[in-house]
Amino acid sequence: MAGVTFALARPLAAPRARRRLDLTGWAFAGPATLVVVGLSLFPAVWAFFISRAKWNGVAPGVPVGWGNYQRLVQDPDLLAAARHTLLLTVLFVPASIILGIVVAIALNQKIRLIGFYRTCIFVPYVASAAATGILATFVFNPQFGAADEVLRRLGVPAQQFLESPSQALFVIVLIALWGEVGFTTVVYLAALQDIPRELVEAATMDGAGRWRVFRHVTLPELRPVTVFAAVWQTITAVQLFDLIYTTTRGGPLNSTQTIVYYIYELAFQTQRLGYGAAAAYLLFVVTLLLTLGIIWYSRRRGSEVF
Repeated sequence: MAGVTFALARPLAAPRARRRLDLTGWAFAGPATLVVVGLSLFPAVWAFFISRAKWNGVAPGVPVGWGNYQRLVQDPDLLAAARHTLLLTVLFVPASIILGIVVAIALNQKIRLIGFYRTCIFVPYVASAAATGILATFVFNPQFGAADEVLRRLGVPAQQFLESPSQALFVIVLIALWGEVGFTTVVYLAALQDIPRELVEAATMDGAGRWRVFRHVTLPELRPVTVFAAVWQTITAVQLFDLIYTTTRGGPLNSTQTIVYYIYELAFQTQRLGYGAAAAYLLFVVTLLLTLGIIWYSRRRGSEVF
């Protein structure tokens, strides 16, 4: 009889124990979940409703439907900002990936002080981007900057750098690479160390040189990581704001005004919050499509990473 009672009690005790564990888990995760939802999901939904209104943040908003989105398509300033963002992305993403692979291969060697070198590469990434931008304004200053001083010693004419409409965006890309190449380096370094040594040894024993091993063994093994790095760096380039804010403020002559900085000007300088929210949602859609496009292309090439 006691055995029957114990057998009946076990199915009843199991759900209770499971509920107790679930409640304990939610007790720990619940507050953080509420904070994340409150600081991300709710503002995103609210911004969508703002994007369908004409609102300056003070007076009551006037509903305009999809009028803000229709105006965006014909906005010449937004189109110019989109061109600048596209150029920045095209220059930044491949360069950061190539530099990341090259530096990671160099740091994957067994040399003295390798830990120190790896730390030096990663420090610019963890440093504040705003601080990096402020420092860059001194380095590339046409009057007393270190960059022009080096050019003078090499016999090269001094350049305007961040004060030149034709050079400023390229300098921004260079500064961004300085700050972001540490990330791609660490990612590729971890991927290189995960490549099975047997594959490299087998290719070497078959007579493959270093270049063939790199091309036919290393690069295919790094393909999933490359997809991840491309997605991550694309989002980073499209959403770049802090460097531009601390260096050029979109100048000179709006030559470095990207979409994110243009949204900042719309929302917080001209107080066109509805129009700025519409531009932000348009940027979200473009970023999502770019990300999905990269993932779709990588899967067609046989790289499963997401």
